[in-house]
Amino acid sequence: MIQNPARSKPMTPTVFVLATVLVVGLAAVASRAQSVSEPDSLGANWRPQQDEARKAVREGKHIPLDRVLNAIRRQTPGRQLDAGIEQTRDGRTVYRVRWAAADGRRLDYIVDAETGAILTVVGR
Repeated sequence: MIQNPARSKPMTPTVFVLATVLVVGLAAVASRAQSVSEPDSLGANWRPQQDEARKAVREGKHIPLDRVLNAIRRQTPGRQLDAGIEQTRDGRTVYRVRWAAADGRRLDYIVDAETGAILTVVGR
């Protein structure tokens, strides 16, 4: 058995292993939390994209996502599944909104980020 100097009773090997695993796991979590610019588990790095989108909205270059969602909701009752901002081949910035329609359909809306115009709907 391994003697723990802070306790009068010796630690069992099981307790020692569990304590070691806990300490190593907490160190890994703390290390991961410090590096926020690393990609997430799916390989995406969303923070810079979100920061750019917020800046464009503040500067009046893009309309806010909530206005886009309200327009989609008026056209197709349902709820947002996912949303992101992308560049088209011609350089236009668009919101891609994945939508769950109330009737069960899954739709992808492509919306001009500058004007809010719905450009395409895929999945009708």
